[in-house]
Amino acid sequence: MKNEEIKLTKEDLTLVGEDRPLHDKELVTKPIGYFHDAWNRFCRNKGSVVAAIIIAILVLYAIIAPIFSQYTVSYSDSYYSYVLPKSHLFQNTNFWDGCTEKTLNERSFIYYWGMGHETGHTAIKNDAYTVSKIGADTKMYTFRLDTYQKIGCIFKDKLSLEEYQAIQKYQDDYNIQIIYPITTPSKRPALTVDNNDANYWYKTEMKGTTTPVDYTVNEDGSFNLTDIYVPYTGTDGYTSKMRFEGEGVYKYNYSILKQGGQYEVRVNYYEYYRYMHKMVYQDKITEPFFLFGTTSKGQDVWTCLASGARFSFLFAIGVALVNMVVGAIYGALEGYYGGKVDMIMERVVEILSAVPMMIVITLMKYHFSNGNNAALLLFVSFFLTGWIGMSGTVRMQFYRFKNQEYVLAARTLGARDPRIMFKHIFPNALGTIVTSSVLVIPSMIFSETSLSYLGIINLDTGDTTSVGTLLAGGQPYLSTFPHI
Repeated sequence: MKNEEIKLTKEDLTLVGEDRPLHDKELVTKPIGYFHDAWNRFCRNKGSVVAAIIIAILVLYAIIAPIFSQYTVSYSDSYYSYVLPKSHLFQNTNFWDGCTEKTLNERSFIYYWGMGHETGHTAIKNDAYTVSKIGADTKMYTFRLDTYQKIGCIFKDKLSLEEYQAIQKYQDDYNIQIIYPITTPSKRPALTVDNNDANYWYKTEMKGTTTPVDYTVNEDGSFNLTDIYVPYTGTDGYTSKMRFEGEGVYKYNYSILKQGGQYEVRVNYYEYYRYMHKMVYQDKITEPFFLFGTTSKGQDVWTCLASGARFSFLFAIGVALVNMVVGAIYGALEGYYGGKVDMIMERVVEILSAVPMMIVITLMKYHFSNGNNAALLLFVSFFLTGWIGMSGTVRMQFYRFKNQEYVLAARTLGARDPRIMFKHIFPNALGTIVTSSVLVIPSMIFSETSLSYLGIINLDTGDTTSVGTLLAGGQPYLSTFPHI
């Protein structure tokens, strides 16, 4: 291709905008502020977005869960210890249903089958089980055991006549049976703790005898059991038959009158639990229900975990704020004045930073702790050396900005040192200071959790707990009750 020479004349050129004044054109793009630019950068980082969502969920859980939970941290019930997590959404499945898989021999299986046969509160989920044989005469039963119903019946003694009649009135008013026929103490099985297992209402091996379990097996796999109820003697004055239709109101005793006018009764604990919280305590607990299960003390894990997370968040934020204020002031004085002032203050920082925090916490615990101020000691321990990092950050920022032109101009116009420090220099360093403070919060949470888990600090004071304390309490049950 050959290059061609093109000749232009003055007539070929035309001035643009010759008939109007020329000036700078308006910017097409909109200005972006600091926070808008930071938000755009944040949204482009997928990892940060996911992390922020997780943190938001944890914060909402820590705030909302204790408010709407029917339990508190101080709540505990020894009968409902080690209860498994349960959700109403999964109650028709074999997951998150509050049940555990069991395989027992026939005699042990009858113990749980008998609960449902007597009270209607079956400990065997859906009354479903499979039978397998080991040898000629040994049968094994596989089923899902409901940890909420496996308590069955218990003995309640030292009830006054008024308390006894109040339960009976509740039964009649709501058509719910709580009290069941009682068994004679001499006939209660010998192999139970203190002869006090109220679920043995049928004939079994008695104390001092070798009488085997007296039962027969039906074609459908159910059992015929012989009861050992106490015959009615006319001492309680009022008996409700409820589930025992056709047996006669006065055939069985529903209580034993002891010395001092006190009554001993057999109650189904599930219904007794509902009665106590509704009629006696008058609180918002309607039934035993634990979304995350319970601890070895019978505490609701859902509530304790939320309260522990809330404590960890608030504690970490509080420590970070105090450390930011003290560290900012200390670092500002170092960086602004410099020279001998900076040298002396830096030596103090070096001495304090050389002391391990673990030693500080341990010494304070053993010399000043009385068991009720663990949170205060932990706060003081974190504060003693926690502000050092912030002071170093602020010190470097002040060295960076103190000789800028606007600072020299302010000093020339007669501005005093405090005004220059906190009016002119500090705002320019605020972004770095806030970022450093926020990054300290996770490390505070991890440190508090680790110290609680190791047992150096015990934050379980009844109304307060922490995530580390819960982890330490659940460690021995990792293989048996991993939900704890």
